[in-house]
Amino acid sequence: MVGLANPGTQYEGSRHNVGGDAVRLVAERRHVTLRLEKRQRAWSATVATPSGPATLAVPTTFMNESGAALPGLLRRCSLDDLTHLVIVHDELDLEPGRRQLRLGGGLAGHNGLRSIASTLSTQEFARLRVGIGKPPTKEQGADYVFGRLRGARRAALRADVEAAADAIETLLEEGFEEARQRVNA
Repeated sequence: MVGLANPGTQYEGSRHNVGGDAVRLVAERRHVTLRLEKRQRAWSATVATPSGPATLAVPTTFMNESGAALPGLLRRCSLDDLTHLVIVHDELDLEPGRRQLRLGGGLAGHNGLRSIASTLSTQEFARLRVGIGKPPTKEQGADYVFGRLRGARRAALRADVEAAADAIETLLEEGFEEARQRVNA
């Protein structure tokens, strides 16, 4: 489970960081600490699941360079079957509160996914898409995804992060197909 986010306090609590925030929340729930190991470009921890160990990770790279974290992480996890790789990320094409779990598909203009697909030479990896909705205009795009939210919007984003973490938990405990049926229902 790789949650995409931008590093730095200026991006904390932004819509663009929902993927990393959801993975961090799962680590917190499971009482594990994400650590940065030597020669890795991602904070990571291993958790037990019914089907064996799974790794939770958040790259230390900026979103648009997320792919750079994958080679070392995949070696560390001995992951050869990329269909078992799940990228958790924000999705402009889904309304807030919606999530979608799928295997493969397009990149929908997401630069983090583009970086990962380029590094792995494939788009055949799973994605947990966390809806953040679209900005009012394209010109407001950066402010929309990077801006810190307040009040009800902040609470709604936190609820979306919690729901994404619930979906990750279902993936870890029940497997991809069961999780896909529940998340996409």
